[in-house]
Amino acid sequence: MAHPALKNASPIPRRIVQQTRGHGEGFITRLMSPGDLGQALKPFVFLDIFDADRAMLQAVERSGGMPIHPHSGVATVTVITEGHARYDDPAIGAGGGVWHGKEMTAGDVSRMQGFQLWLALPPELENGPAESRYIDAGDIPYAWPAHIIVGKYEDVRSPVPAPDGINYLLVTMRPGESWSYEPPPGHSVGWLALAKGTLDAGSTMSAGEMAIFENGEAPISLQASGDEDAVFVLGSAVPHPHPLHLGYYSVHTSAEALAAGERRIAELGQKLKEAGDRQTASGSVPVFR
Repeated sequence: MAHPALKNASPIPRRIVQQTRGHGEGFITRLMSPGDLGQALKPFVFLDIFDADRAMLQAVERSGGMPIHPHSGVATVTVITEGHARYDDPAIGAGGGVWHGKEMTAGDVSRMQGFQLWLALPPELENGPAESRYIDAGDIPYAWPAHIIVGKYEDVRSPVPAPDGINYLLVTMRPGESWSYEPPPGHSVGWLALAKGTLDAGSTMSAGEMAIFENGEAPISLQASGDEDAVFVLGSAVPHPHPLHLGYYSVHTSAEALAAGERRIAELGQKLKEAGDRQTASGSVPVFR
């Protein structure tokens, strides 16, 4: 029989096993890729944080914006933590293959900050039709202290279609607030990345840093420890059971699926070339699929 003190004790919170500031140039920093942390945190395989002031945004616009490039086998999730953007294309996606890069333009803002996440897709979706959702910040469901970007938390479900077993939350905690994230059963993968403020996650974190938690289903205990709001994204998931087969812009579950995905984006690339100039009145270029 368990001792009463042990029976009623709170679970030991999950420890941080690694912290990183990633690498990058300019206003984009890569915090995770499939060749490093993505191997341990799959289905989460890429994570970038971007942070640009108005001068940087204008310089990007003058240079022609981001280059057009392809993807296959992944879902991309963009979360803006400061500023706003305009999208011209109503059906961006990845899955079976797309070319994109110029469909988004920054709004009239002094600063643009946020995260772009890539999720490895299961075999039944990795070469399927591209699908997308554009959701205004006010329409993302909320359960304190998190907006539910992907998945389900506290019986509140995101409107974003996604495979089961993945949670991705945008969290804001005021100075001094504490929160313990209880992962759903099976969610042994856990991490967070801090955009603003300071956070005590068992170790002190500051803006721009990513923390990886030990495998397991224990809670992740957090406290906003600075004098401003702590704003961060947190991911938890059932581990992706497939190996990562990597192309230059693709992530798939097998060599065969990778070959099929790359054939598809090569075909789309030829059609994109034949389509010629597709620039819209706003200066953006819609996604090609």
